[in-house]
Amino acid sequence: MARPRALLTGRTGFTGSYVARELEQAGYEVIGLANHLRDDDGHTIRANLLDRDAVAQAVAEADADVVLHLAAVAFVAHGDVDEMYRVNVVGTRNLLEALAGAQKRPELVVLASSANVYGNAEVDPITEDTPPAPANDYAVSKLAMEYMARLWMDRLPITVTRPFNYTGVGQSTQFLIPKIVDHFRRGERVIELGNAGISRDFGDVRDVARAYKAIVRAKPVGRTLNLCTGVAHSLQDVLEMMADAAGYHIEVKVNPAFVRDNEVHRLVGANQRLRELAGITEFHMLRETLAWMYSS
Repeated sequence: MARPRALLTGRTGFTGSYVARELEQAGYEVIGLANHLRDDDGHTIRANLLDRDAVAQAVAEADADVVLHLAAVAFVAHGDVDEMYRVNVVGTRNLLEALAGAQKRPELVVLASSANVYGNAEVDPITEDTPPAPANDYAVSKLAMEYMARLWMDRLPITVTRPFNYTGVGQSTQFLIPKIVDHFRRGERVIELGNAGISRDFGDVRDVARAYKAIVRAKPVGRTLNLCTGVAHSLQDVLEMMADAAGYHIEVKVNPAFVRDNEVHRLVGANQRLRELAGITEFHMLRETLAWMYSS
């Protein structure tokens, strides 16, 4: 009997590699869709999301039972705002158009949005019903993607996820946590950071991947789910945990070039819906995640 097939955009990215592993363990044949191929593994189709014909051809070739759309411009400080909007909104629309027109209708289409859509919310923790208030172009592009996707919900079984910050082995050092861990691993005594007063719901990419597998199993069509731990940690918490792991404290210098306008100062989510609809109940503690990254 043939295995069910999952189309995973962004398979070659940081999150995609972990999600692919979880889906394969769940019995799926995972077909990736990526703009750039590191190597031809026979399981990834090359297609630019902005090329409608290429996306339609890739969707037909994948013939997927479920679709997880993780590919995006995901760095908040990405320099090319035009590309961010085009990939995150128009690229997603091209994918949905192709899926709606395909011979096989997928059982589930998961769209990865972002908790950044909540902006500087005045509630704590943030639930899925908290009104969006995006504070940067990345967040606006993701919220626009969500609104655009509503136009397809009568034709496709769509679920939207809003991941909060998460990290793990393999994430680029342009992101905050890997940058800090990398400095400690190299024994650096000084680190330059931006806004020092932030607090975040820092999750573990392994938990995020498990959550996507659980969502595929549960198929909560039409719902929006926060992917988060429900626990906030300050930047100082992270530095202290790393100091414990490395055996020394690092000096922090604030570099004005790293200070973002409209910075979201505190972002912590409520995960009750994830627990109820997907059955996810346990999460790695941040200290465990940092130790894993430091020792890898």
